[in-house]
Amino acid sequence: MNTSTDWFVSWFDSPYYHILYQHRNNHEAQFFMKNLTSFLAIPEGSEILDIPCGRGRHALYLSTLDYKVTGLDLSANSIEFAKNYENQQLVFDVHDIRNPFPKKYDAVFNLFTSFGYFESDDEDVQVLTNFKNALKPNRFAVIDFINIEKAIENIVSEETKLIDGIQFHISKKLENGFLIKHIEIDDKGQKYHFFEKIKCIDFKQINNYINTVGFKLKHTFGNYNLEPFNAKTSDRLILVVQ
Repeated sequence: MNTSTDWFVSWFDSPYYHILYQHRNNHEAQFFMKNLTSFLAIPEGSEILDIPCGRGRHALYLSTLDYKVTGLDLSANSIEFAKNYENQQLVFDVHDIRNPFPKKYDAVFNLFTSFGYFESDDEDVQVLTNFKNALKPNRFAVIDFINIEKAIENIVSEETKLIDGIQFHISKKLENGFLIKHIEIDDKGQKYHFFEKIKCIDFKQINNYINTVGFKLKHTFGNYNLEPFNAKTSDRLILVVQ
């Protein structure tokens, strides 16, 4: 596959991605990870895969809970940043989520809407197959996806944000089964354009993917408090599969 044309290669490697989303802080990540590992009763010393890990905010906190954590991401810039935090419990490396993983883990975490990037359903199924093959017997994978039904219902077509003196003009639209976000950037007169493209995968469709690869759906949550999922009101669609 030729990743050079994939939208997420340039956007996730850009410093503007991290500037735009800097409000998504460590407290939120830690709150979710503490709730999730407690609910799943993952023993200390277990090996956890965080894929894709971005700059490592979830992985870093998991390592402080005495887990052995591997963080993988396609963005070389993000991994270079994350490697500053490596220790005996925590390692980072570059990896494409569509490629198989070299070892098996006690848990696989796919967090912060890091699914549904690809054009074909086959690639989405391949990603889940890779997750399944990376798990030790009877272990869990977690997919933290956006609740696409609520996102579509509450779509904001145009907005402008000024962050650190940089102007971000953001427009959203639905097109060919994807929720597309165009990001026009004005940084002291320098213009840049990026976009995000998330497949409109609802609960029914992602459940079909799960069944296709032989996963069993064990739990479904609607937010980081691990409250029940509601298609109309929940912000997240969090799936625990085995």
